[in-house]
Amino acid sequence: MQIDVFSDADAVACAGARIIASEARAAIAARGRFLLALSGGTTPLRMLAVLAAENLPWPQIHIVQVDERFAPAGDPDRNIVHLRRSLESSPHTATAHVYPMPVEAADLNAAAGKYAAMLRALAGEPASAPPVLDLVHLGLGADGHTASLVPGDPVLNIADRLVAVTGMYWRRQRMTLTYPVLNAARRILWLVTGPEKAPMLPRLLDADVGIPAGRVNQAEALVLADRPAATALPG
Repeated sequence: MQIDVFSDADAVACAGARIIASEARAAIAARGRFLLALSGGTTPLRMLAVLAAENLPWPQIHIVQVDERFAPAGDPDRNIVHLRRSLESSPHTATAHVYPMPVEAADLNAAAGKYAAMLRALAGEPASAPPVLDLVHLGLGADGHTASLVPGDPVLNIADRLVAVTGMYWRRQRMTLTYPVLNAARRILWLVTGPEKAPMLPRLLDADVGIPAGRVNQAEALVLADRPAATALPG
């Protein structure tokens, strides 16, 4: 795993946008489309606003969600609300394809299965294999969680489902991608900002399986951190 440290969260967001734009161009040149999975959070939204201004082949970009809270349509707790608002900051992005997690469905487990089938169809993978996303953006929680894979949740041990419904976390249940999808991605991009993340960042870099984030494949992973998040790192 590689780590780059920047002065502040804005610099992290700008660097993340540059990396995603580069990966998008390369994926579209190689395979004709770019499959991007996005997590929520303040810094990622800044990153997405910067990315939206890039002159990319947006019709070939497909954006899926890493996780989503169970809340009504339009609720500010929903990641998709802020994701769409960031994309709407530029006229370039109107042709991008966005696939919200179906958290308003009556049968949430069935809806998770349908989202998994959609991911496979986008990636062109058979039912026996996890879909290979081109880039998955992840964040790191102060408790070591990533996506909606949180400490102590039984979802951490799921190996036979791509998308799952979690237990309650911070007053909301959630839908999340599971490790089989995350660990099949061609590239993982971590954005880690803020001093509250400092104790967990060394554990992420050490692949500490005692925290959920430490169980994500590090082979093709890049961490972008700001200085406050990196204060516990050696040197």
